[in-house]
Amino acid sequence: MKNVFFVLLFVILSSGSRKNEHEVIRSFCYWKTSLYFQEEEDSLVKNLDIKHMYVRFFDVDYNAYSKQPLPVATIWDISLNKSNPEITPSIFITNEVVLKSDTEQLDSLAVRMAERIKQIGKKMNDRKAETLASNIVYPKDYYKQENYKRLNYDSVKSIESAKLKVGFKEILIDCDWTEKSQKNYFYLLKQIKNQFPSSKITATIRLWQYKYASKAGIPPVDKGLLMCYNITKPDDLQTKNSIGTSEELAQYITHSDYKLKLDIALPLYSWAVAFRGNQFKGILSDYELIRDTSKVKKTTDGKYVLQDDILVGQTYLRNGDEIRIEKISDSELNKMISTIKSKIKIDDQTKVTFFSFDKKYINDYGTENISNYYARF
Repeated sequence: MKNVFFVLLFVILSSGSRKNEHEVIRSFCYWKTSLYFQEEEDSLVKNLDIKHMYVRFFDVDYNAYSKQPLPVATIWDISLNKSNPEITPSIFITNEVVLKSDTEQLDSLAVRMAERIKQIGKKMNDRKAETLASNIVYPKDYYKQENYKRLNYDSVKSIESAKLKVGFKEILIDCDWTEKSQKNYFYLLKQIKNQFPSSKITATIRLWQYKYASKAGIPPVDKGLLMCYNITKPDDLQTKNSIGTSEELAQYITHSDYKLKLDIALPLYSWAVAFRGNQFKGILSDYELIRDTSKVKKTTDGKYVLQDDILVGQTYLRNGDEIRIEKISDSELNKMISTIKSKIKIDDQTKVTFFSFDKKYINDYGTENISNYYARF
């Protein structure tokens, strides 16, 4: 009897201290028009043990004047300083592009997208070469060294640049395709794959596309990135939180037989939504105004009424406008993770990515909390 007791005790203690059988790949999305890391960003990458980043390289929109799809809003600089996460180029394509383009235009678009991705990759490598050359030509405390002989910077940069090849293991294509645009979009994905035969092609999967896969179709790619946020429309006055709730997420993740290997994307941001009466006035990424109690009055949890006219960025707001603050709480995020794990296979090749990499959002949630979210997978 005593032996049985010790066996049971051992099982209980072992199960309580057991860690996950796997460690997911820690990832972030970066969605700005320039990426310039300094010491603070390097520190966040190191503290969170970030191994991977989806970086928005450019968007593709349909040009009404030329009547063709064109790349727009290209990222103009990528400088990672001392950080070294794996970079996946990410391209957002509007649904209008695939609705209005014919196959000839889509063929041409795939070629132009590939050229632009390679151009940005070359520019990214040039910045790496500049940093490497600077460290070689101007080593730490070089001015204190006796008989220091400075190398030619341009020559060293050329040598370092030649060592860096433009190539990406993965390309992410982001498009909220519909049943009507499915055929053209899937055709475009195949043409993009032809341009990058040695890279994995990943497509974003919206929640409705996951739940109604028989209608939406399964994109012809190597894997999907399931976007577990932006569940409802922010322009609805009655919406509680358009970024998402665990209850809404559970209504979409209802099965476990999606035909693609899935990575996971979760929200790590907040914003404010403004209304004038029932009229939607816009989304405010900077809502520090609510800290000024002379300007706003709190009505309910997360809702405020302006007490004065105010300009926030490019949005002019008036006395009486209603502000709704939207953010996913810590408890809600943990519930969302539980829902995802209950239906979707997670292993050590799964990327768990948070949108988006921004000092403001990361410091708001805290690196310890974010590390715990990763660990929960």
